[in-house]
Amino acid sequence: MPPKDFISALEVAQRAGVSRSAVSRTFTPGASVSAETRKKVTDAAEALGYHVNELARGLMRSHSGIVCLIVSDVATPYRSALLRELTGKLQNAGKVAMLINTDRSDGSVDRALSQAIRYRADASIILSGLPDASIVRLCLRNGQRLVLINRDDDEPGPLKINLDDFEAGERIVTAFARAGCKSLAFANSDAGTPSLMGRERGFVAAATKCGLEVSVERYGWTGYEAGRVLAQRFLTRSRRPDAVFCATDLLACGFMDAARHQFGISVPDQMCIAGFDDIEQASWLSYGLTTFAQPVAEIAAKAVGWLSVDDNGNDNGLQSVRLTAELVWRTSIRAA
Repeated sequence: MPPKDFISALEVAQRAGVSRSAVSRTFTPGASVSAETRKKVTDAAEALGYHVNELARGLMRSHSGIVCLIVSDVATPYRSALLRELTGKLQNAGKVAMLINTDRSDGSVDRALSQAIRYRADASIILSGLPDASIVRLCLRNGQRLVLINRDDDEPGPLKINLDDFEAGERIVTAFARAGCKSLAFANSDAGTPSLMGRERGFVAAATKCGLEVSVERYGWTGYEAGRVLAQRFLTRSRRPDAVFCATDLLACGFMDAARHQFGISVPDQMCIAGFDDIEQASWLSYGLTTFAQPVAEIAAKAVGWLSVDDNGNDNGLQSVRLTAELVWRTSIRAA
């Protein structure tokens, strides 16, 4: 059988014996409609299986309710957790999330975003520092409201949500020093995002200030395998570090496994290791990773809350929110 078209408001009106406008008023919050007419319309809608076309209604008001989530590394535990929080809060706010994966660099992001703009997306949330700044300008040029998470763009208009990554790097140096560590290392990827580089700069600056030996290595993408390679680079040196701050938990897990299973190093007795993100794996007994917890619920609440405020009540100037990542103590750093 051929697929049936969506039930129209006109069909509901005909079954209920009312006007088309009466159907519209019935499903418009706050609109005036008698109790008798409302019952006729809702009974007819239920019998026919009618649902309001929110997209068409939104376009009539110049608001589609669509919010693009522009994200890289969508499969990583941290990004998945942030997406879960954002999509849940967007749904609760009556909005529709459209996901755009920026992992590829062959123009597919531009094409996908252009398609979203054709669907009249109201806003975009850029979840990482990876996409080029031209993506930000494209969103703004097409009238979208914009939330930037962990980026350093200086375009006027968006809400910027960042963590104090530099301060986190400073704090973990203090933890290593109190554990008696003398030779420190920072394991980073080649991604070069503002958040990763902020952690690196804070760590190196604090270690230098404390007069501690510090070295940095960067390799590959920000994942488990890169952590293993970074461990091999650090641990084949004539002088090994006795404390390593990894830019993310995935790097730390790969680093820790290589250190223990390939080089026979005991963590934390011979080497202290810390990460960043507080992904689920960090709490597993195999790792017990001391790490900084990303405040994903607060990030999502700030983003969706800002987008949910009526457009006429918003200041379009640059706004900024800076959050703190809390240090979660486990067993990968020795007690002071």
